[in-house]
Amino acid sequence: MSRDFVGYGRAPPRVAWPGGAKLPVVFVVNLEEGSEPSIQDGDGYSEFALTEAGTSPVPRGTRDLAAESMFEFGSRIGFWRLMRLFDQRRLRVTVAACARSLERNPDIAGYLAASRHEVMCHGLRWVNHFDLERAAEKQMIREAVDVFERVFGHGPAGWMCRYGPSPNTRRLLYEVGGFRYDSDSYADELPYWVESGGRQHLVIPHTFANNDNKFAKGWLGAADEFERWCRDALDQHLEEASWRSAVLTISLHCRVSGQAARAAALGRFLDTVVGNESLWNATRNELADLYHAIGAPDMRPSRPSD
Repeated sequence: MSRDFVGYGRAPPRVAWPGGAKLPVVFVVNLEEGSEPSIQDGDGYSEFALTEAGTSPVPRGTRDLAAESMFEFGSRIGFWRLMRLFDQRRLRVTVAACARSLERNPDIAGYLAASRHEVMCHGLRWVNHFDLERAAEKQMIREAVDVFERVFGHGPAGWMCRYGPSPNTRRLLYEVGGFRYDSDSYADELPYWVESGGRQHLVIPHTFANNDNKFAKGWLGAADEFERWCRDALDQHLEEASWRSAVLTISLHCRVSGQAARAAALGRFLDTVVGNESLWNATRNELADLYHAIGAPDMRPSRPSD
């Protein structure tokens, strides 16, 4: 994959957002519980990333029952707490769901199928795609799509794997088919087009900046620190809206922001979003609708991706 250090440069495109909005706000809820590495699933270790423990004293190769239960909290409690916050305010989210998580919680799958929220594919399982051989990665993508088709009656529009892709991922998405965009990039604040396998492909970037993983990593403490972070990001984007377009993406995890104190702070931030006519509460697929309608030539960074 070639690298692009220029992007849109000093004059990013001005995008006409629906309703005259100045800024789209995209909330991404990551549903990973039940898809994480575990000894029961043959991985040889228990995952503890992005849990309240942070690290694990349990020797690798031994089941970490505490970490397992922290993941279970995410789907048993955290998911429903977060979705209630959004549903009460009639805000829509993009749920980045691992296919195994959907299979293992039919209640969540049924709720999402009947909801107004978008469900994009967060992989078959929470695995490192950059470690996979090409054939194995393609098979894993295909199996994930099969789950979505069984659960929702159609494949996912979008894709985002754990942390980052392999050099093969983007072309494999095309080979498997049906994907309108991927979010395997952190390179921009606007969607952008890349050339992949001789065609134009849309990238809608994700964020590690506006991301509650800062709690689990120990970079944030009190719940209102993330609230202030998101509010400052919102204010800065609105201040810049007179000369540049951007998308504010906020990434949440069920077992992190689904904890009561963090959910309370998140609710306060959501209240600043509701009713603000300057904001467009968008899903990623709605961004894809807009960009596919406009087309690649006027919204393409200066260099191909691969």
